[in-house]
Amino acid sequence: MPRRDLPPPPPPAHLREWLDESVVRADRARSLAELVRHNLGIERLLLLWAVAAVFALGWSFVGMALMAFEEGGPLARALGLVFAALAAGVLVSGGIWFGRGARLDRRIRQLQCAWAASDRDPAADRRLRAPGRSLAWLLSSLALGALGLRVTFGAAAGARPGEGAYAELVLTMGLGLILWVTALLGLGKAGAHYRWALCALRPAGPAGRPASSGRRISPGAPARRSASTVRPPRASGTRSRSSGPAV
Repeated sequence: MPRRDLPPPPPPAHLREWLDESVVRADRARSLAELVRHNLGIERLLLLWAVAAVFALGWSFVGMALMAFEEGGPLARALGLVFAALAAGVLVSGGIWFGRGARLDRRIRQLQCAWAASDRDPAADRRLRAPGRSLAWLLSSLALGALGLRVTFGAAAGARPGEGAYAELVLTMGLGLILWVTALLGLGKAGAHYRWALCALRPAGPAGRPASSGRRISPGAPARRSASTVRPPRASGTRSRSSGPAV
């Protein structure tokens, strides 16, 4: 997978206090826009499908190897070993490619969370939700998943005991499985971005609003003073009338 230049992480909080607030917000908006484009861009969707195509090619070599072993004979078995070696090489390469993509996605998500938590800018954050891109990922993944399920269950429903080659059945069901697993990955990415946008980009509460203490006081009710703030009555210098003369 080609390496992409990602924006740097946000500066620490003790350094942001010395920077201009408008400059910090501009850097935050620019970095988050670039990260969202890297995460949900059309090239990322095509790259996911390219990885799925590599796995499909590797599985096709597996199916051809099984077909060659079913035919029997020295030449067919030798050809089956060649197909098996090709399948192993292609599948391992696809796995490495997929692992690099997963690490890149994790790095993008970490940077997104860090930049989103650095400040709040509701006017700029509304553009970062990217509903159109999320919808494109959602619809394309649903279509791919429906195709994969149709291929998988169609092959399983059309199989009859003793009729047809089992290698063809394994090949068809494996290809359908690759299709709908790819669709699940696309749906997961769209859902993860939607959840991140709801949690990380929600506007902060109104400033200056006091937190509720759990007890409501009606407007007409007089304020109660606690017992610790009530002052004791001062001692009077005159004696009460009921007291007798001093002896």
